[in-house]
Amino acid sequence: MATKKKSTRKSGTRKYGKAAGKSVESAVRREKKGTLRSGKGGKGGAVKSRKQAIAIGLSEARKKGAKVPEKKAS
Repeated sequence: MATKKKSTRKSGTRKYGKAAGKSVESAVRREKKGTLRSGKGGKGGAVKSRKQAIAIGLSEARKKGAKVPEKKAS
């Protein structure tokens, strides 16, 4: 009989903290407005992808010290 894999996270627990959510929300808003830019110091092009906006928001949250899981190693 196949055994089920147990997840380490309890159901109902948050993966990200509230501060991280606010940071992502802010980044997505800036992306929609057209003011969110990628690259070091915001010198890159304007962000057009929603996924990229979320990634930038999570990165900003990490820098602020919010509860965000570590980046996956590539």
